[in-house]
Amino acid sequence: MQREGAWPAEAPWVREAMAAVPRDQFAPDRLWRWDGRSYVPLDRAADEQGWADELYGGVHDAAVTQVRAGRPSSSLSAPSVVADMLDSLCLEPGHRVWDVGTGQGWTAALAAWRTGPGLVVSSEVDDQLAAFAQSRLAAAGLQVAVVTGDATANGVPGGGQVDRIHATYAVEAVPWAWVEAVRPGGRIVYPWGVLGHVALTVADDGTSAMGWVQGLAQFMADRCRPAPAPAGHNAYTAVRGTAEPDSERVLTLDLSPLEDDWDLRFALRVAVPDAVLLTGRDEDGVNAWVHDGDRSWAAFIARGDGTVVLYQGGPRRIGDDVTTAWSQWEQLGCPDRFDYGITVTADAQWAWQGSPDGPRWPIAQPLPARS
Repeated sequence: MQREGAWPAEAPWVREAMAAVPRDQFAPDRLWRWDGRSYVPLDRAADEQGWADELYGGVHDAAVTQVRAGRPSSSLSAPSVVADMLDSLCLEPGHRVWDVGTGQGWTAALAAWRTGPGLVVSSEVDDQLAAFAQSRLAAAGLQVAVVTGDATANGVPGGGQVDRIHATYAVEAVPWAWVEAVRPGGRIVYPWGVLGHVALTVADDGTSAMGWVQGLAQFMADRCRPAPAPAGHNAYTAVRGTAEPDSERVLTLDLSPLEDDWDLRFALRVAVPDAVLLTGRDEDGVNAWVHDGDRSWAAFIARGDGTVVLYQGGPRRIGDDVTTAWSQWEQLGCPDRFDYGITVTADAQWAWQGSPDGPRWPIAQPLPARS
């Protein structure tokens, strides 16, 4: 963390907490490693060094702790991201905290180390994870209450208001119950959808919450809501099927920024939140494929002469949505991810750029929980 410059300068307590409450104390004896084709188990008893290498592989790497139907369903988040989010939380001794999405209990442990005994309550929808986390928290000597339930739909366990909410799974729209659960002036730090985390401050009158994007991060999705559209070419192929394009045209466009310009990728995520974007390079240059997880798709195919052919199909021209959003981002001066923020009210929420009065994009309201 020191070599990577990942310790938050304004919150030196985070480094102290991670030293006092190390990540391995909250790691299960089985982790999961991606072997290029699938996730395979890595058991501590069989390969302790491999297990440790997976757990501490890199400060920007999560450690997968649970796999369901071949896909990760829980993890120990990357240390650098945890540190950044705790820094954004502006946590002080004596604060009451609602930790949303207990997982293995590590972030709840770090918060409890900072705030003091009995001030952190944590919610986990998976009863097995909740039991595991409670046992590890108790072993660490930390007084944290872990309850099982859907925190996206319910208020603070035990009632009342808290000073801080720290969410560890991705939500596209903030449940209004979270805003109501935080005292005026309190903060909510949460992963916003598939990319980025945000810190909101609740208004003095409690009628809204607003704040800035803090950084990039990818987290597990909310298990109680419809899953986001999957990435990967198989998902694109499933959406497109065998359909021929409904439209085709040539564009003068360099697609290479889509590979590694994360400020551009974030801007596209803001403006076209349901677009799943894939890239690949061949002898003609960078190609891109886009789909919405439903019926609309687009393919940008490089021709090797500085142009691409845009093919589109389905009820919506999602390729046009992407190019329009890209052009708008350039017209705004190519702002970085930290120049965006979010406002939440009881009736609506939206992302904005530059200032709360700047350009804005609506955020769809949360869907009801699965029955």
